[in-house]
Amino acid sequence: MDKNKIQALQWLKAASDDLDSISYIIKVEHLTNIVAFHSQQTIEKSFKALIEYNKISFMKTHNLEKLYKSIEDIIEIDCDHLALINELYIDSRYPGDMGLMPHGKPTLEDAKEFYEFAESTFDKVCKILDIDKREVMR
Repeated sequence: MDKNKIQALQWLKAASDDLDSISYIIKVEHLTNIVAFHSQQTIEKSFKALIEYNKISFMKTHNLEKLYKSIEDIIEIDCDHLALINELYIDSRYPGDMGLMPHGKPTLEDAKEFYEFAESTFDKVCKILDIDKREVMR
């Protein structure tokens, strides 16, 4: 198997782990910021799988918008959702903000939307790379 495909599979397995983590906590109201964090991680790792597979050079970053710029001709993503999750992730890196939205901590409904967006992104990347999701899910 091609080295880039192997690395893409590793990124997708890591993204799948984040999705699994979300599935355990998605209904826990005080962990909605953690759902946002793992949603961002799922998207970031899915993007990096696509980047790796396509042998696109990229700088080391966690910024989803920067990563997306390198693959926007390969995958179509809702940029508004992407920007929101990206902002929450960056803000959550600083203790006082904890991944807060303008109205405070994400609601359970917000968390569900983040999870669905992350899962949809993961699914799109798997489809683009012609990888069966079951191949990367544990």
